[in-house]
Amino acid sequence: MKKSINIIALLLLLSGISLAQEFPSQVWHPGKVFLTSGQMYEGKLKYDLDANVVLVQGNTVETFSSASITYFEIFDEVYGGIRTFYSLPYALNSDYKTPIFFELLTEGEDITLLCREFIATDNRGFNSYGMRSMYMNPMWGMPMGMGRGFNRLDFNFYFLQDQKIFKYNQKKNVLLKDVMEDRSSEMKLYMRKNKLHHDKRGDLLRITAYYNQLKSNS
Repeated sequence: MKKSINIIALLLLLSGISLAQEFPSQVWHPGKVFLTSGQMYEGKLKYDLDANVVLVQGNTVETFSSASITYFEIFDEVYGGIRTFYSLPYALNSDYKTPIFFELLTEGEDITLLCREFIATDNRGFNSYGMRSMYMNPMWGMPMGMGRGFNRLDFNFYFLQDQKIFKYNQKKNVLLKDVMEDRSSEMKLYMRKNKLHHDKRGDLLRITAYYNQLKSNS
């Protein structure tokens, strides 16, 4: 099997097919920016979550910081679908809260799931994922990658609960015993039945949405 994978990878390289991956933050997307002043800008958008800025392409390129933006939305032309980012106060690298961008994954009356994407370097190698990874969408499942030192899309997840944002350390015990303690047994059953992982974007979205559904029905 390993030999077959290596042969296929070699054929792809020899055929001149580009294996380079474009990440959502590296391309322009159609979208809208809503400012705290009430103004709205529409056009091609590019975002930078490290710098917490959004670029809007029109006759010129204008740059807006997270401090001046309420939220922005894009149609992601890399992975497809509308994505919405809110500017919320959070102490990211210090004790002082400043407005930074969070992507909204799912919203509920009890808890809301947010995330911030980043580009990580994967050193596990092509065979660590197998051929499946070449066709999986990293926005919802396992990240794509081939070879050592390739970049991949990864996420930090956050929960908004009781008007406070806290970072989720992607540990199953924390999710079930701390965040969803009052519905722990039901959530375990739901995750096991649907084969959901506690640390994957798409799975975590479904888990959080189901928890909010249980709470709203109680």
